[in-house]
Amino acid sequence: MKVIETKKAPGAIGPYSQGFEVGGFVYTSGQIPVNPESGEVPEGIAAQARQSCENVGAILKEAGTDFDKVFKTTCFLADMADFADFNQVYAEYFVSKPARSCVAVKSLPKGVLCEIEAIALK
Repeated sequence: MKVIETKKAPGAIGPYSQGFEVGGFVYTSGQIPVNPESGEVPEGIAAQARQSCENVGAILKEAGTDFDKVFKTTCFLADMADFADFNQVYAEYFVSKPARSCVAVKSLPKGVLCEIEAIALK
C-alpha cells in the first residue's frame, strides 16, 4: 500500500489520507470543495463541484493516473435539488462516464454542498 499525498488538494482534516494506491488501483478520499491554496470554499454548487473535481484530479495526478482511468465514483450532495447543476460540471471532468452512486446526505463537512470520491486504475 502506498499513501498518496499532495499539497494541490486539501490536506486531511481528520485521521485519514487523501488517497491510497493498492494493487494497481487508486482510491481517493472524499474531496470537498476547499481550495488547497486559500482554504476557502467557493459559493454555489457549480463552483463547489468544480473545486471538488479539481481536488480529485490533483490526487489522481499525484498517483500517476487521471480522470480517464476512473471507473467508479461516489458523490454526495447536501441537496438533491442541485443534481442537474452538479452533473453539468461533473460531466466536464468524468468524460469516460464511470459507474457512479450519487446520494443526498443530511450534511457535509464545513457545510459544503458536495463531496466526490473516486476509484481509478493506476
